[in-house]
Amino acid sequence: MSTKEKVTGKVVDWNVLKRLMQFIKPYKLQFFALVALTLLMAILVPFRPYIIQLTLDNEIANGDYQGLLKMIMILLGLLIFQAIIQYLHTYLSGWVGQYIIKDIRVKLYEHLINLRLSFFDKTPIGRLVTRVISDIETLSEVFSQGLAAIVGDLLQLFFIIGFMLYADWRMALVSLVTFPIMLFATYVFKEKIKVSFNQVRNAVANLNTFVQEHVTGMSIVQIFNSEKAELKKFKKINTEHKKANINSVLYYSIYFPVAEIISASGIGLLIWYGAKAALHQEITGVSIGMLIAFIMYIQLFFRPVRQIADRFNTLQLGIVSTSRILKLLDNKDFLVDDGKYVPNELKGKVEFNKVWFAYEEENYVLKNISLQVEPGQTIAIVGATGAGKSSIINLLSRLYEINKGEILLDNKPLSAFKIAYLRQQIGVVLQDVFLFSDSILNNIALGNSELTEDKILAAAELVGATKFINKLPGGLGYNVLERGAGLSVGQRQLISFVRAMVYNPKILVLDEATSSIDSETEEMIQKAIARMMKGRTSIIIAHRLSTIQNADKIIVLDKGEIKEVGNHDDLIQKNGFYAQLHSMQYKAVV
Repeated sequence: MSTKEKVTGKVVDWNVLKRLMQFIKPYKLQFFALVALTLLMAILVPFRPYIIQLTLDNEIANGDYQGLLKMIMILLGLLIFQAIIQYLHTYLSGWVGQYIIKDIRVKLYEHLINLRLSFFDKTPIGRLVTRVISDIETLSEVFSQGLAAIVGDLLQLFFIIGFMLYADWRMALVSLVTFPIMLFATYVFKEKIKVSFNQVRNAVANLNTFVQEHVTGMSIVQIFNSEKAELKKFKKINTEHKKANINSVLYYSIYFPVAEIISASGIGLLIWYGAKAALHQEITGVSIGMLIAFIMYIQLFFRPVRQIADRFNTLQLGIVSTSRILKLLDNKDFLVDDGKYVPNELKGKVEFNKVWFAYEEENYVLKNISLQVEPGQTIAIVGATGAGKSSIINLLSRLYEINKGEILLDNKPLSAFKIAYLRQQIGVVLQDVFLFSDSILNNIALGNSELTEDKILAAAELVGATKFINKLPGGLGYNVLERGAGLSVGQRQLISFVRAMVYNPKILVLDEATSSIDSETEEMIQKAIARMMKGRTSIIIAHRLSTIQNADKIIVLDKGEIKEVGNHDDLIQKNGFYAQLHSMQYKAVV
């Protein structure tokens, strides 16, 4: 997947902003207070030069010492008041932004965990991580440095121009002679830095993707002695990252000196014109106080102009991130949980009736599957890789929906059952055990407060995991590290057994559950598996045919179709698919 995503289009997408405003509703009081503070800050900024002008032209010019003290107190009070407003504005903008970001992140994660598994099959995990973390962080800048800051800057410019025109329209025009040049320079900078930001973000995405993949697959890198080759690739990506950042630094290093020269030129022109008018009285009403005030006005005026290009790019990046987040939230590929049936006791009868299923449209991996498992019966499903074995158990847990046919549980359609109840009644042990970087207890309970330590220990005792758990530092509190790196393969598999049995399920599914376990461990847990299957409907998927010879029924799958059904002895005598598989494994063992 290409990580290049361009920042193009309108600076402000009003449709995106309108939808973003929905998240502001719970904090509308604080938001309106923020708007009021923004307006008040913009009004207060030009008052300082105006007060200084009055002080110079009246109190100082007339030698009014008492009046001067009074004006100093007024100016000091204004500065203190302005500082308080600035503090409240900065804090409130950050507060509103962080609360909104928290809500959006929770909503997005809640949305993700309720999407069908088919969505995750088609969507790279790295992209989803970017949406939940990076894009939302970028969105937070819309509140702290984007929209509110731009509105404040524009209002400040508006009020400064108003004060300047009110004081003297001729001086105002002279002050703003260099403004079009500044505007043009700012526009050029904005366009250049927009492209530069896009390059930096793509470089960061490439760097993150490379590091994530290669740290995860470090064993492959080292096994195949490709450290030097991978380091060479990393250096190339890192160089691109450096170049992208240097380009952005270059544009900043050019723009700000240019902006400073333009601003200084405007001040120089103003001083020449204003001083000449004030000293020679060529223009009525122009005084030294007014000249000083206009110098302050123009400094206050060009300061937000210099920053506004940066703010517009921040806003645009935030809008792009918001549109991506909203696009993900608009995905409604949910599993419909409208089942209400929760029986007092589940017997465990399973029936597939002419079931067809495809992960991708019309590309069926299961074709016209019909099978029946009676309560307490043990069936085994065998077949070559890709035959559709795992798809059957995925459908039974409603991780995916069938295309045609029906699946019944105790003679009722799966859709009639409440999903939470259904999945609690089906204990699944997979070949690839996934453990979180957390304690053994939390990896088993998975946040369910009803699963007490006693229940977990009882399940651990049943599968024979108590012995190794008690030897670990902290027992159930032992942190297994990321993906269970602190445990052996066999220990991880035993933990998955405990996780499946702690709910006392009525149906037990073992998907290649012993393929990753050494012979000694397998022998130890086979007895535990026998106890686990007692009184339960059991479905076993296995490559090792030696582990399923006692199954009540063996179903042989090939290319999504059932080829043979029977027990071990019957299928051997038929000398068909199962007999061939058995013969191949026997030769391999010999």
